[in-house]
Amino acid sequence: MRLFKTLPFVLLFAACSTPPEPVPVRPAVPYQPVAVAPAGAGSIWPGNAPLIYAQSAILIDAHNGRVLYQKNADIQRPVASTQKLLTGLMIARAGNLDQMVHIQSSDTRVEPTNLGVRAGERFPRRHLLEVMMVKSCNDAAAALARDHSGSDFAFAQEMNELARQLGANHSHFVNPHGLPAAQYSTARDMARISHRAYRSQILRPMMLKPSVTFSFNNGRVRRLEATNELLRRSPIFTGMKTGYTHAAGRCFIASASNGGRELIFV
Repeated sequence: MRLFKTLPFVLLFAACSTPPEPVPVRPAVPYQPVAVAPAGAGSIWPGNAPLIYAQSAILIDAHNGRVLYQKNADIQRPVASTQKLLTGLMIARAGNLDQMVHIQSSDTRVEPTNLGVRAGERFPRRHLLEVMMVKSCNDAAAALARDHSGSDFAFAQEMNELARQLGANHSHFVNPHGLPAAQYSTARDMARISHRAYRSQILRPMMLKPSVTFSFNNGRVRRLEATNELLRRSPIFTGMKTGYTHAAGRCFIASASNGGRELIFV
């Protein structure tokens, strides 16, 4: 997770010695444009911000979506599994989370992070969504997308439509999990998607979990540690999503709360 040097810990999350009060999940509100570039801002803004490793980044106020920092925020790049935030939003919006998903063989042909489900098994949407958000399981994402829309292609079309509704107009997605394909987004677009996911009463509690236990149809139980290691390092961190592929590199979206201030960093 060596994405940055000092920005999250010095500039963003100062005075972290006192654990914050629990942050309630905010109800859904009509979308308003967020992460709008400050007037006259260059590729790096503000110019006196600490150096970070990430090639593209943006920091926004989670309350109002105001940009506090940006670096190459509009360059299109693959974003790996962080696009599962959009997948999660799609599934959460569809509802009926206790409905069973029938696993098909096509759902299992994804690598490398898998839950290990098998064709013919049945699981509630809620459980598959949870392991996708916590452990980033690609087979769970594939099964949810097919169950939702019939195919990856149809699901991706709906992902792109929702992205446009959220103002993520410089993105194009072709699968639900972020594995390598002709797809891309930007830090600003992912901030807009993350801003909405942050308000989801379904996704927010899932993204807060440092681990989750999954029960298979044969009675086997598997404990899965969250890919977001910051959840185990400090109570100020409140979730979001990690991602990695060779093409995308190390991608990370974090939310944090401290002293009444809530932030999202892409």
